[in-house]
Parts: sequence; structure tokens; C-alpha cells
Amino acid sequence: MNRQIDRKIAIIGLGPRGLGALEALSQGAKSRGRRLQIDIFDTCAWPGAGPNFDPHEPTHCLLNIPLRDIHLRAPADLDVRSFRDWMTPNMGEDAFPPRADLGRYLQQRFAKLTLSRSNLRITRVPETIERVLRTEDGWQLSVGSESHGPYDEVLIVPGQPPIRPDDQLAEWQDHAAHTDAELAEAYPARRLQAAAENWAGRTVAVRGFALSSFDVIRVLTLGLGGEFSDDGYIPSGKEPACIIPFSLNGQPPYPKPETEDIDARYEPTPDETALFARAVFEASVGSAAEAKALLTDALTPPVQRILSAFVPGTSDTAIRDWLEREWTDPGCQETAPAQETLTQGIAMADGSLPPTIGYAVGQLWRKWQDPLRQGYNPATTPPDTAAILVGFDEGLKRYSYGPPVSACRELLALIQTGIVTVDLAKDPDITLTDTGWHLTNGTHSAAAEIMIDGVLPSPDPTKVTSSLLSGLIHGGYLTTLDDLGARTAPDGRLIDRNEKPVPGLSLLGRLALGSVIAADSLHDCFGEASSRWADGVLRRID
Repeated sequence: MNRQIDRKIAIIGLGPRGLGALEALSQGAKSRGRRLQIDIFDTCAWPGAGPNFDPHEPTHCLLNIPLRDIHLRAPADLDVRSFRDWMTPNMGEDAFPPRADLGRYLQQRFAKLTLSRSNLRITRVPETIERVLRTEDGWQLSVGSESHGPYDEVLIVPGQPPIRPDDQLAEWQDHAAHTDAELAEAYPARRLQAAAENWAGRTVAVRGFALSSFDVIRVLTLGLGGEFSDDGYIPSGKEPACIIPFSLNGQPPYPKPETEDIDARYEPTPDETALFARAVFEASVGSAAEAKALLTDALTPPVQRILSAFVPGTSDTAIRDWLEREWTDPGCQETAPAQETLTQGIAMADGSLPPTIGYAVGQLWRKWQDPLRQGYNPATTPPDTAAILVGFDEGLKRYSYGPPVSACRELLALIQTGIVTVDLAKDPDITLTDTGWHLTNGTHSAAAEIMIDGVLPSPDPTKVTSSLLSGLIHGGYLTTLDDLGARTAPDGRLIDRNEKPVPGLSLLGRLALGSVIAADSLHDCFGEASSRWADGVLRRID
């Protein structure tokens, strides 16, 4: 090894989170005068972007964040334009950019890092690591009979690897394999779009009614040549005859506020944010009951202030009652038919209807994602507390992670045109037929020849099919929180079966849900979790 190189580090996976970790390590290494060899193992053709932001995906698959709210931290010593400056001047601040555009930006950002005179010597290895083994000299990575290493540190950044299908999906996979029924996945969207070229006049059901369903519906309409106008939807004739989205609760997500001015009405004051930050810190190390009380107390006054600016008179008691039900059963409080929820959400987002308590809570929660992570992620949270806090955050995603209001208007236009129906949106009974699936809810029914799976996979590492992760579980290096993700230390190191951080073996991202919170956020990829990992690596080198 080159004598100038202080340590060898492996990073397994290079989507946005891997790029964020690499940038944080580059900045830290330069400030400490350390030179590091970094071997990156990833088969994706778009380093930095990953499959979720594939630069070749259709442009009608959009981010769920307006351009005005995208702030991705970059190393101070790296000459990188912000994404907002990088985008074409024609895109307004309130627009929701295509995911493919962000992918191109991240890919270029990685290229700039590799070409800069940083303290990292970076090598990309297009292989899928199958095993990580500890040896006397460090960590050894294996692919078949080939071995790489040893490494002083290994960071696993798996994104969302394939998981074992749940019982329903496994049954449907077997059904599609032995009949004329067709089962497809929502992503990659360009592959779905190619398959949909043959679905004209057929009935398509979509499992899931969250953000992915909006991508699927746009692929099956705009992607097949349809257009939206002020008068509604203009079909191309290539669309399916009917698209049927459904989920357990049958509710579409709520759109974000349409403009910066409307969004500003949900802005917390500095004092409210400081109080919330303290409450999260204390809640993260307390009991579940203490956590619920602390955050209810922190949320109630600002929600009341926000609502009073729209319609005076919302009581403290009404807000606390709403929060109590949300803590007990996240997401249970919307029971209106899907089309009514969609129409109401559009009106609240464009400012023509005052917000409900839930909408106000959700928008405030969205604005507090950074203090939420800053208070929760460095803490060692008791399992029962982690479960209730993560459950609350996940439930509020129907508001805080919502789509653009334009996408909701498009969906409403498709419902009015008859191409999409939400009559079967809420937990329909589903039976298998020789040609597909039969959906019914007692009042309505439909036969679908095609089923698209748009459900986000579980973050439970024990369900992942990867031999890498299953080997770490079997070896006792990776343990999990009940019904959540992997247990990790604040700096990302895995917690082993002996309750100890594993030296030099770390994991970041969604598969650590419970040890961290709000990990699905794009901003989290370039946030403090990556910095804590990089600082930990460099401290151990020192």
C-alpha cells in the first residue's frame, strides 16, 4: 500500500446516502490531513444517484419536494453549485423537479469529488458484495471466490435491497407465474412504461395508494401519450381502460402547500422550534408515555397559533384529542371517501380551505424534520419509545411527505374522466381468477388482468434477501429492534448480539429505522448521520 495512505475503507452502495457519507469523509480527512483509500462497491451505473434517482427514468416521475425546499449540504472545499442553481432557470421555486434531474445532478457531484484534489483515493468496483468477514488484519469482503481487503472500516449503505415478499405478494407471484395474470413492479418506472404499451383497454390494479401510486398513474397516462389541459385529461387511446389504486385505509396522501406564501403560514417561530428540539431530545431517552406527553405539549401551542390565523377558535382540547388518537392509532382519523379526501387536500394546499388539525400538524412536523433527527438519532432510545415515535412519524408522512398539488389535481381529473376509480380504494376483498384478480368491497367490484405492486418494502433487515445482510445477522454482528430496523450506535456502527458496537462495521439508512428516524428524507442523506459516521472513522484513525 502507498505509504501516504493512512487507512483503507470500503463503502458498499453509492446512492445519495453513500455520496453524502463520502463527501463528509472527504471534508473531515482534509481538515485532519489524512489520506484514505476508498473502495466503493456498487453495480449501479449512476454513482451518487442510485436506482431511486436513475437519470434515465421518465421525467414525469417527480420529487415530492419543491425546488425551494431542496438544500443538500456539500463539503465547503468542493466547488459544487446548489441543486437550485444547477437546475434550468425556467423552473420556478414552487415546481417539483423530476427525480431524473436530481440523479444527473448527484452523478455530476460524485464525478466532481473524484476529480478534485481531495484526500481520498477513490476506486469503484462494480460488484455486489456477498459476505463481510472479520480477520486479524481487518474486514474482508467476498464475491464468490474473490476477496477484497483487508479494510479498516466498512460502511454498508444498502438503500432498499430486495426483501422476501409478504404472504399476499408471494401468492400473487405464484399466481402470475401459472396463469395469464400479469404482476409488475412500480420501479424502474421506464420498465413499467414499456410494459404498459401493451395494456391499452385493460384494467390495472395498483397495490398501494401512497407516493408510488402517483408515479404509476402518471406512467400509465402521461407516459403513454396522454395530456392534461385546463379542461381535464386528454387521453391518447393507449391508456388502460381503468386504473384501480387501493390500500388498507384507502386514503391518498395530502399535497404540500402550493406556494411559498401559503407554506409560510405553517412556519414555526424560533422559540417554538427550540422548545420542540428540547422536547425531542428528552423524549428520545424517556419512556413511551413521557415521549408522548413531551411532544404533545410541544406541538399543541404552535398548531393552535397556526390554525387561529386561518379560523379563530380551535381549542387546545381539540388539538390534544387529535394528537392522542394519532399516538394511539397513527393514520386512523381520516375516514372520508378517497375522492373527498383528495378534493379537501387540494383545497387546503391551494389555500382555498382552512387546514384541518391534521393538515396543520403534518406541515409543522415536516418543517421540524431536522430538529427531529438531531434530537433522536444520536440518542439511545428505549425500544418501546422508539416504536411509538417512529410510528407517529410514519403516520404523519401522509401529510409531511405529500406530493405536489398539481399531481393531486391530475389524479382528480383522471377520476372525473373515468380512467381512475377510487371506488375500491379501501381494503377491497381480493380473489384470484384465471385471468387476474377480482376486487370487491360489497358495493363495487372489478376484474383486473394486471396488478402493479407499489408498496414500499419493510425496513426489517431480517426480511432482506441479501446474503450480505443475512450473513451479518447469522454472525451476530447485526441485531434488530422489535418490528423495526437494525440497531446502530449514533455514529452508525452496528450493535452486536453482545450489545456492543462492532469496531469498524457501520450501516446507514432506512434499514436502521428505530435507531434513527425520518431516514427516508433526501436531506437525511447529506445530514448529520453521515457526518457522525465520518467523524467516528477519523477519530478511530487518530
